[in-house]
Formats: sequence, C-alpha cells, structure tokens
Amino acid sequence: MSTNPKSGVNEPGTNDLGTNSLTAEARAPLDAAIADLAVGERTWGALTVGQRARLLERLHATVGSHAAEWADAAATSKQLPPGDPLRGEEWLSGPYGTLTALTAYAKSLRALDAGKSPAGDLTVTRAPGGRVRAEVFPTAAIDGVLLSGFTGEVWMRPGVTETDVRANAGLAQRMPAKTGGIGLVLGAGNVTSIPLLDTLYELLAFNRVVLLKLNPTQNVLLPVYTRAFAPLIDLGLLRIVTGAGDVGTYLTGHTDISHVHITGSAVTHDMIVWGTGADAERRKRDHEPLLTTPISSELGGVSPIIVVPGRWSKADLRYQAEHIATMRLQNSGHNCIAGQVVLLSAGWAQKAEFLAALREAYARAPERPVWYPNAEQKMAAAAAAYPAAESMAGGTRLFIDVAPGDDASVLEQTEFFSPVLGVVELAGTGQVFVDAAVDHANTRLTGTLGANVLIDPVTRRRLGEGFEAAIERLHYGAIAINAWTAFAFLTPGCTWGAFPGATLENVTSGIGVVHNAFLLEDVERTVVRGPFRPFPRAVSPSSLIAGDFSVLPKPPWFVTSRTGTQVSEGFTEFQSTRNPLGLVATLVAAFRA
Repeated sequence: MSTNPKSGVNEPGTNDLGTNSLTAEARAPLDAAIADLAVGERTWGALTVGQRARLLERLHATVGSHAAEWADAAATSKQLPPGDPLRGEEWLSGPYGTLTALTAYAKSLRALDAGKSPAGDLTVTRAPGGRVRAEVFPTAAIDGVLLSGFTGEVWMRPGVTETDVRANAGLAQRMPAKTGGIGLVLGAGNVTSIPLLDTLYELLAFNRVVLLKLNPTQNVLLPVYTRAFAPLIDLGLLRIVTGAGDVGTYLTGHTDISHVHITGSAVTHDMIVWGTGADAERRKRDHEPLLTTPISSELGGVSPIIVVPGRWSKADLRYQAEHIATMRLQNSGHNCIAGQVVLLSAGWAQKAEFLAALREAYARAPERPVWYPNAEQKMAAAAAAYPAAESMAGGTRLFIDVAPGDDASVLEQTEFFSPVLGVVELAGTGQVFVDAAVDHANTRLTGTLGANVLIDPVTRRRLGEGFEAAIERLHYGAIAINAWTAFAFLTPGCTWGAFPGATLENVTSGIGVVHNAFLLEDVERTVVRGPFRPFPRAVSPSSLIAGDFSVLPKPPWFVTSRTGTQVSEGFTEFQSTRNPLGLVATLVAAFRA
C-alpha cells in the first residue's frame, strides 16, 4: 500500500481508497473509541468555561512534565543525533508551541469566565483596505524580552469593526453547553505539535471532542502524546488511533463523525472529498462530493520569499541569506511553509552579491538527513525539471537559479516538501518591484498559506503607505515581514490557515484556520513583523530611526544557531515553569548563537 505520509490517507492509484476494506476486528477499536467520545461529548458540554480553563492548566502541567521525552523522541525519529544543535527545532515545534497555546487558551477562557471578552485587552487599529487588525503579540512584557522586535497582528475581514472584534471573540466557548459532536483530526506527519494544536482548536473553537488519527510518521510519539494529553483522554474528550490509509478512509466515512480536519496536501484532500479516477472528476464537475461530512483543511503550498532591493551591508547580506536558508532547510525542508521561491529584483545593484551569499549560506548550512518519505523522489523530480540545478551538501539539497526567460512553472506550481530552493528574477526596483512581486506571488505560485518579505528599514520607510498597500494585496493567510511565517505558526494568538476564498472544488491551501488563541471571529490573515537585523546591529542609527530596534541576537530557530538546542529547551522550560532563574542562563546562551 502506498500512503501519503503527510496525511496518512492513501495516495492516488491505491485500490482501497473509498472502500470499506477494514475487517470487523480492525473496526472494533475504532468504533469503541467513537463510542467513548460520544459519552465524552456529554462530559465536555457539562463543564463550565472556568472548569475548562482549569483543565487546560492541568494539561499544561502534563505537557511540561513530558516535554523532554517529547522533544527527544521527535528528534530521534528525524535521525538527529544527541547533541546536534538542530534538535532544538523539536523543542520549539513540539512542546514549546503546545505549552504557549495552552497558556493563551486558558487565559481566553478565564476572561470569558469573568464575563469579559478574550479580546478585551487587545489593541485594535486600522489596517489597509477598510479593515481593522488586532495586535496579538506581544501581549506581555516577557514577550518583548524573549522575542524582542517581533510583533503579530490578526487582520479581520473588510467590514468588521473594533466592536465586532471584542463582542464576538470566544467562538463556541460563548455557548459551552452547545457541543458540536465528534471531530476527526487527520494529523500531520512532519511537525509534532500540529496534531495536538488541531485537537485543541476543535475542542475550543467548535466544542467538538476529538478522534485524532496519527500520521504513520508520528506513531513513535503515541506513548508521549498519551501521557502528555492524559487529562483530555481520561475525561473521554480525546482518543488517539493509528493506522494506514484504510483506517483514514473508514473514519472519514463514519456516520458518527461530525467534522473532518486534515493537515496534508490538496491531492489528499481531493481524494477524501471526491474519490479517485474518472468518477472523482465527474463528482467534482457536478458538485457531488463523495464526502458529505464538513471538512476543514491546511494544505500547504509554494511559499514565496520576496527580497525587496535596498542598500544592504555585507553583514545584512549574510544574515538574510542565512534567514532564507533557514526558511527552506528547517526540518530538512519538510514544512508546508518552507520558503521555496525567492523573488529577486533583476535590477538590484547588489543582486550578484546577494546570490553569492545565498548560495554560500544554503550550501554551508549544517547537513542533515532528508528523512520524510518520498522526499528524495521529489528532489529527483526537481532535478529532472531543472538539469542545471546545483546539488549541495552531499546531494541533500538543490539550488535552482532560473535564468531570465526560462520556464519557472514547475518550481512555482509544485510543493516539493523537500530541500529545493529556487530563485526567480523580476523586473523593477522600489515600489515597482514590490507590486510586481506581489502580483507574481498571487497569480503564479500555487497556494495561499504563507508569504515572506525581506525589506531593510530605510527602504520600508521610504515606500511607506505603498508598501503597506502591497501587503494588503498579498493574498496569503500568513505574511511575515523580516521574519519567517513559522513565527506566526508558533505564536498562539495568530491565526494559521490559507487566505479565505477556497472551495471544495478549488481548495488551494485549505479552508478555515486553527490556533487563534483569542478565538477571534471573521479573521482574514495574520501579519507578523520582525527586525531586519539582529542585536547588536539592530541598534544602528538606520534601524532606530525606522523603529526597527531589537535586543534579540540570532534567533534560536536559525539552522545556523550554535546554541539552538540549549536556547529552545530553555524557552520551553520557562514556558512550563515560569522560573526566571533558568531563563537567565537561556538568554546568556542566546547571545552565543
């Protein structure tokens, strides 16, 4: 059987998709789990919002107590040896992300329990295009210490007012007794916090208890997940199952499942919704989905990195080259928001110098296994499409510099989900280039999940409202300015999902959002911003004049961070215990990155 490891549901060409191929013996534990959840739904509906907040606090404690086990199991499964600085990725993208989410959700529930809005303390300002935006990061003084210079905003859909933002925050937790049935979460296979963060959103945004089916690549985490999420499991609010595509097929078609959420690919989504073969094409054409249960999704895409030309120092060139290398190589490129296409100004005076820095950073970044199933085949397909592609780091990554006039369509329309980075040049400089890059990203690249923009503070200030207007026209669910969209993923108050407008027939990067710890309604996108330069260069006169100040050195998620594991573990420990003494040592280590 061939499976898509990103979803655990069969890929096209297998013969059991859409059929009930499980034996009665195999179905029995799945049916029992669903029966348990039916009882658990009544338990969930009987809990007050205050009781739910306390439940999340107990969950925070159990996750914290198993954080080290979690990070070690995840790093080992990705073939990272003990002591490797890259193991820090598994602290941040696993227990750290889960702990910060639990803290933020519990705060929202405590506000509701006190008769307040979860958005009551948020600053809400005007955004381009007749919108308002809620400033969701930083919300506490410690945020400004740990992640100095970073901000996060949730932009609402046009027409939503500040009053609406505050009045409607809370989603299903405003009516806790009105439960939503059983939600099936088809877990991602690449990042270990995703299955559990999706589970929390089902519980809190929609009042649905959850049957979580792990992706086969995550099966090794089952014992850790079971212990870390024991408070939910003990109350019958969560059941976790494993299995291949036939299990996913059986569960998506189960009559007692009220909703399906998948993190995976558009191909997998369409197999679930429409089936396969000629019948699938007919169903899609006639708007007759095979799946009648509502479905939401996060499906990845090809993420652009727009490099706005300016006057950069040699240190700027090196730092931003490492930044881009991180966007592609973190988790060995097996991320739905890994930057894949660098959009570069053909007329930038420093283009050649930047490309040299990028090649060097990409080639010299620490080598690591290409561990995700089928990733090597995808890299081979990229190499076949672009014979001039440069193989680097012992054949573990590809660099594709698309020559002017050559066809970039394969690079721009295929999510390789592996270490493949390409460069596409566009005409213009200044605002002309920014507008052209936005148009190119909107129309030529597959998907609408995440876009990254790098711009020095002097150029950003000179472009002014023109730059902000261009950001408004950039139709992606998460936009990172001088940051990577992974920051939006890890910041619980931010929303995570595709830009609105997808349909079952044309799902692109998915339907709906997750995370959203303030439980905001009618959201459109998240915009995060970071410092163009790290400390100490972030206190240069040009940075200070443009308001680009930061005391953060090289971030721990950079693949070139020498102290990435120590800092990421320290951040996680602080989120678990709030012990300031340990945090001091972590901050010292951060300055040695």
